[in-house]
Amino acid sequence: MINKSKFKEPIQLLGKEERRTGFKEVEFTLTDENAVKESLRCLNCKSSPCAKGCPVGIDIPKFIKCVSQGLISEAYDVICKSNFLPSICGRVCSQEKQCEARCVKGKIGDPVAIGRLEKYVADKMIYCFQKREVKTLKESKKIAVIGSGPSGLTCAGELGHKGYKVDVFEALHTPGGVLAYGIPAFRLPRSVLESEIKGLKEIGVRIFTNMVIGKTLSIDDLFNKGYNAVYIATGAGLPKFMELPGEGLAGVCSANEFLTRINLMKAYDPKFDTPIKFPKKVVVVGGGNVAIDAARSAVRLGAEKVSVIYRRGESDMPARKEEIFHAREEGVEFVFFKTPIEFFGENGILKGVKCACMKQEGKDNLGRSIVIPISEEKIYLEADMAIISVGNKVNRLLCESETDLSFDKNNRIIADKITTRTSRKYVYAGGDAVTGAATVILAMEAGKRAANQIDKDLSSNA
Repeated sequence: MINKSKFKEPIQLLGKEERRTGFKEVEFTLTDENAVKESLRCLNCKSSPCAKGCPVGIDIPKFIKCVSQGLISEAYDVICKSNFLPSICGRVCSQEKQCEARCVKGKIGDPVAIGRLEKYVADKMIYCFQKREVKTLKESKKIAVIGSGPSGLTCAGELGHKGYKVDVFEALHTPGGVLAYGIPAFRLPRSVLESEIKGLKEIGVRIFTNMVIGKTLSIDDLFNKGYNAVYIATGAGLPKFMELPGEGLAGVCSANEFLTRINLMKAYDPKFDTPIKFPKKVVVVGGGNVAIDAARSAVRLGAEKVSVIYRRGESDMPARKEEIFHAREEGVEFVFFKTPIEFFGENGILKGVKCACMKQEGKDNLGRSIVIPISEEKIYLEADMAIISVGNKVNRLLCESETDLSFDKNNRIIADKITTRTSRKYVYAGGDAVTGAATVILAMEAGKRAANQIDKDLSSNA
């Protein structure tokens, strides 16, 4: 029976005060009853527009139908045919801009909560059921994957299930890439990430940490060690700055540094080596998910006032709407149509931010507001910490060390968008290392494409 409700099933949230003082996950998983009710909202459209909006190609109507029938293991199998990281995607994927954006139900109300249903299925398999048994083929060919972020893990999972021996090389001391260092535990609990990585290890994928390719090993070294192909998924982890006066003051940092210190180095705990002596007034510059993550983390570290400065209006913010909603509930303030022009301080220490006031003047070709400064109009915001979140770029390390590869002027690897092949035979690349900073699911799409191409190329030359 179809559930004709125009609205998504309600989701239970952690209490606001408990959120502000800890890093527990904010959104609870759907209950069994709510999951079935939500699944029955699906019209099971023959054309499956939602599936066409999924970058990794999950058969969404099929898995939702399984949920409606209580067939959780079967639903999980449907998802995992296309996506090896469902618990992660259910939490951090931008469904509202992809699969849910194409849901027919969204024309007259809320779209079906596809992301929440994916999270429900995956969590049930992690916590309530034993994961499906995986039988892999014995295969002599070895693949090296550089980077253990979403693109690298996806490629490794796909190739592992195809029967290849896969080794992943991670520069940091913890696997997960941006999933580990960039996304706070209140959005992606560490136990969930660890469980997904454990699942890859169970099919034979090996992960080596503290391995900086370009320094510790070169791509030549990998081939000399017997690897038949290499997939580069090093991401875009180098933060951009604004090059403004005062940006070097103590108290100004990138969102990357701030979140890495929290997520990997436990800076919120004074017992660890690099605690953050937390300021009272924090300003975050930017409008994406990373900016919102930084602002919400600052709240949890005890800041008395946290403000997000964005040069456009709220409707133009690239951050997910639900993250903005949660941030407001937790006390984050938003300052729209303002942009920093100077960080000012005293004795080398940040005291505040001088901002120009902006106004909207038309739209660009992406539909975003074009903004220009209002002449002479300025505001001053007090701050003893400013967190810059205006994007990331690709590190120069591979560009400087791997001369056989081709790079563009922004140090991004030049690779075919369809095949992921680079200028060097049997070397493939995808994700942010090729496109620049993008979303988790698009990086996963590239990893899946690379795995299929590697399998095709190696099989044809067997």
